[in-house]
Amino acid sequence: MDHKALAMEMRDLREQVDGITDTAVAATDGLLIAADTAESIDPEGLAALAAAGLGLARRAAQATGRGTLRQTVTYGSQGCAAFYAVGDTALMVVLGDEGVDLDRLHRATQPALRRIGSILTATDSSVATEGV
Repeated sequence: MDHKALAMEMRDLREQVDGITDTAVAATDGLLIAADTAESIDPEGLAALAAAGLGLARRAAQATGRGTLRQTVTYGSQGCAAFYAVGDTALMVVLGDEGVDLDRLHRATQPALRRIGSILTATDSSVATEGV
C-alpha cells in the first residue's frame, strides 16, 4: 500500500473543505490504517469507534431495506463526525468543526473515497509499475 498517496488524499480533502479538523482511514474491523489527527485525538480509538458505528449503520440500512450504506454523520455540540464506507473492507472518518459545510464535504469526499479505495486495493506490483 502506498501510505504517502493515502496521506496526500487525506490532506487534500482537508484543504478542499473548510472546517475539517481530523481524518482517519481504518479497516472495518477497527484497525487504524492512516490518520491525520490532532494530538488530542486518539487515532486508534477513533478507528475502533468509527468501525463500530459504521457496522451498526450498515446493519440498520440493510434491515430497513435502504440498500448499501454510503455514509453516516454524528452531530455534536462542537461539530460532527462523518463516517464513509470505502468498499466493504475499509472506512474513512472525517471530523469537522461547527462550520463545516456537510454538502460540500459529501461532494468532495466521493472522488477521494474512490481514490482511497484504489490505493487500499492496489497490489505492490501494480504500485511499483505505475508510471513506468
